[in-house]
Amino acid sequence: MLRWVHRAGGGPTSPRRVGDPHAVCSPVGMPPRRAGGDRCQLPTAGTRVARLIASLQAAAGMATVVALAGCSGGLHSDAPATQVYVMRAAPHPQAPTKPATASLHVNRPMAAPGLDSDHLVLVQPDHKMSYYIASRWPADLPSVVESLAVDTLRTSGEWATVQDSGSAFSSDYMLQIVIRRFEADYTAGTVPEVHVVLDCTVGRRTGREVISSFVAEGSAAAAANRLGDVVGAFEEAANHAMADIASHTEQAVHAQKVEAPVPSITR
Repeated sequence: MLRWVHRAGGGPTSPRRVGDPHAVCSPVGMPPRRAGGDRCQLPTAGTRVARLIASLQAAAGMATVVALAGCSGGLHSDAPATQVYVMRAAPHPQAPTKPATASLHVNRPMAAPGLDSDHLVLVQPDHKMSYYIASRWPADLPSVVESLAVDTLRTSGEWATVQDSGSAFSSDYMLQIVIRRFEADYTAGTVPEVHVVLDCTVGRRTGREVISSFVAEGSAAAAANRLGDVVGAFEEAANHAMADIASHTEQAVHAQKVEAPVPSITR
């Protein structure tokens, strides 16, 4: 950057004018220099490099100050850390009486309004819906329910294979789940009762023929109004519902004709 300054002989308050024959060019921050003739003299390459180095050093110093300010409390947060809670599928109590031959595909569950997230949902009097702060499931609720259903059905021993929604393999039957309730209910008191209600449909993969529809549900009261106890009630209620799914799905398929369905080649 260049500026015009009055040549020797003029006072400090003398006007500076572009084109003044008694003015010479001088870099900002440096004293005026005499120049031969009236042409403006540009700074040398060495001067430009020195100024560039000084600018970089100043910028680095400023960045260090900002970083130290952040470490000393500018980036501090008093918000509690989010806790992730998991549920495990209960082992199936009975062993199959004969080898399984049919296969099942579990579609991605659909969720009622307000349930398609990773929040632990609760309901309160006056039809209020909310969720527990600083806590969540390891994934959105449809993914959590799908994982529980797949694990329960696989351990039941009633199926040759059980595929999840991401599988590309064909199967004989498919299961669709709609999550209608999955909540901790505080409407009856200060200690919640968990309710899980799942609408289920079983059909053939070929032709999308529905063979059965039913409601699987479970409830469990929390031992105390503590989040660990509430999650335990969620797991208990969910496993009751999963046991219903395993039982009703197996009965629906066994009630079909002996004729084996043709495996579908489409997802």
